[in-house]
Order: sequence, then structure tokens, then C-alpha cells
Amino acid sequence: MAAIDGQWDSVAQSPMGEQKSVLTLTSKPDGSFAGTNSGPMGSMDVTDGQVTGDMVTAKMQLTVPFPMTLTIEGRLDGDTIEGTIDTGAFGKFPMTATRKA
Repeated sequence: MAAIDGQWDSVAQSPMGEQKSVLTLTSKPDGSFAGTNSGPMGSMDVTDGQVTGDMVTAKMQLTVPFPMTLTIEGRLDGDTIEGTIDTGAFGKFPMTATRKA
């Protein structure tokens, strides 16, 4: 499994502009990962994290401004993740994350 552990500066390009947050991710013994995503509107858990080759998937449950499941899909390349956040009815938005030094 590619190294996912650490803190990541994340930026999602949404219709409301750039949404910046910090992902804190920790791998588990079974090969999955979990963590938190903290930003200006609060914090949410990162769940169902998987790294398959260089592909990363995970979910987050947004509660503010209304409940919504967010699905992350991306490609892990060293200290960078590039991909999308799928919001369901509101579409997919580009996202990038860079591991903090």
C-alpha cells in the first residue's frame, strides 16, 4: 500500500470557490485508512479509506449546511493526491491535496 499517513493540505474547487481543509490520515493494519478533514466549517470523519495501487477512495459525511455524503476518488503520487470529490446531486469537483512537510 502506498503511504497515506500524515497531514495533507487539501483544496476542492467548488461552485462556492476554493474550499481549503486539512486531511489527517492514518493507515490501519488491514490496509484501509481513516482520519479527519478539518476546515473553516468544522471537522468531519474520513471513513472507508482504501488505497489500491495508486488509487485512493474515501468517504466523508457532511452535516453543515445540510447532510450529504462526499466521496473522494484520486490518484496518490508521492506527496500529492489529485482527484475529485463527488457530492452526489451537486456533481463532482476537482480536488488536490499536498502532504505537509
